[in-house]
Amino acid sequence: MVAKVVDLRSDTVTKPTEAMRAAMAGADVDDDVLGADPTAARFEAEMAALTGKEAALFVPSGTMANLVSVLAHCDVRGSEVILGDTSHIHVYENGGISTIGGVHPRTVPNNPDGTMDVDKIVAAIRNPAGALLYPTTRLICLENTHANCGGKCLSAEYTDKVGEIAKSHGLKLHIDGARIFNASVALGVPVDRLVKSADSVSVCLSKGLGAPVGSVIVGSKDFIDKAKILRKTLGGGMRQIGVLCAAAHVAVRDTVGKLADDHRKAKALAEGLKKIKQFKVDSASVETNMVFFDILDPRISPDRLCQVLEQRSVLAMPASSKSMRFVLHYQISDSAVKYALTCVEKAVEELLKGSTKFEHLTNGTTKHSYGH
Repeated sequence: MVAKVVDLRSDTVTKPTEAMRAAMAGADVDDDVLGADPTAARFEAEMAALTGKEAALFVPSGTMANLVSVLAHCDVRGSEVILGDTSHIHVYENGGISTIGGVHPRTVPNNPDGTMDVDKIVAAIRNPAGALLYPTTRLICLENTHANCGGKCLSAEYTDKVGEIAKSHGLKLHIDGARIFNASVALGVPVDRLVKSADSVSVCLSKGLGAPVGSVIVGSKDFIDKAKILRKTLGGGMRQIGVLCAAAHVAVRDTVGKLADDHRKAKALAEGLKKIKQFKVDSASVETNMVFFDILDPRISPDRLCQVLEQRSVLAMPASSKSMRFVLHYQISDSAVKYALTCVEKAVEELLKGSTKFEHLTNGTTKHSYGH
């Protein structure tokens, strides 16, 4: 049986499981701002151990996780961070590092595999002799998996090279690891190895892992001490957060083992979409749980395709003015994938006939709301 709605907008749309809800209801809690919540403390210690870092900090969102991390490393206004031109921090986080932190972004082109050329990273590092004129480089940011590059995984070896560059120039390395567990599963490499060279990592708990709320930041104890102050400054200090950490613990415990199946279903979806001649799909490039495809026929726009799919209870989002993105998660079954493919095929037929009446989108997207 197919669920009432097949929601392919993002892996952020999962609903808490009964096990998560039970854990939340029974969580042992106290005031975390005072450092007294036992469930939060246990979960943070667990995440620090999983990532091979000294300490961890629970925060409300991935955007806050990255913002806090950048500000902790770039604690002098006018600092500069080197990051990819299509990275989530640069494109989808409201320019917070600049508007709130006074941190200047210096972008390097992302390659299709999510990497940045190492020589271009080196070239982007400011010469300290130019400090009178230029911002001071203090940080390099990577993203693993890289969402805008189709959920591509960065290897441990590549990350190590960037880490060596950062260290040799006296810089820090932050990894936006919103989907780092997806990368770990796809590469067959433990998370702690993937982030070994990083000074800090943000990990989203409410994407593929399926927790209802939150991210964690991991790093050294000194770094987390600074991050805790910044979290409070930004309004992220919460009281009985053990309720949320209890659900996150269940998500990590129960869902990491399901990510490989998400990747398999994404590959199957890509193979099915590849058979539709109006689309261009590189199924071989699907490494994790994201499927991007280009629409070749000008009679079909991403916005209209989303509207027709919504009429069939399939929710999706445009990736650009000429492309779409589907994201798989563990609450999308194999039968739901088959149903979605059938609906896409029928939607294409309708759009080519020009017989569909269009209304505004009601699935939480708006025209050109690309990203997430």
